[in-house]
Amino acid sequence: MSVLVAVGEGAEGTHALAAGAAEADLLGARLVVVNLSLSTLEPGLVPAGTEVVERRGSGDRDPAEAVLDEIDERGDVQRLVIGVRRRSPVSKALLGSISQRLLLESPVPVLAVKPPA
Repeated sequence: MSVLVAVGEGAEGTHALAAGAAEADLLGARLVVVNLSLSTLEPGLVPAGTEVVERRGSGDRDPAEAVLDEIDERGDVQRLVIGVRRRSPVSKALLGSISQRLLLESPVPVLAVKPPA
């Protein structure tokens, strides 16, 4: 079994990675990180022994699809961990959200974490 963490840019991604590592320890599961940024993750951020999956496809590939595809391909994902940020009602209505799509479409339970204010 594994815990999959979707790590994007910024504090949300860093906080999701820390929460995902704690969740994997709690469940006794393997930690798998999907790097949603198109740059390499800082070496000190990723715990030793963690599998890091870089986004496949061109730079404009939908990050939510990359995560959902990874869940489908693996078949052993127990939990998905994502970082979220505060959004206004207007931004929710006008713009799509990767985290919102993952919350609604994930076939496994989702742990959504917000970095401390």
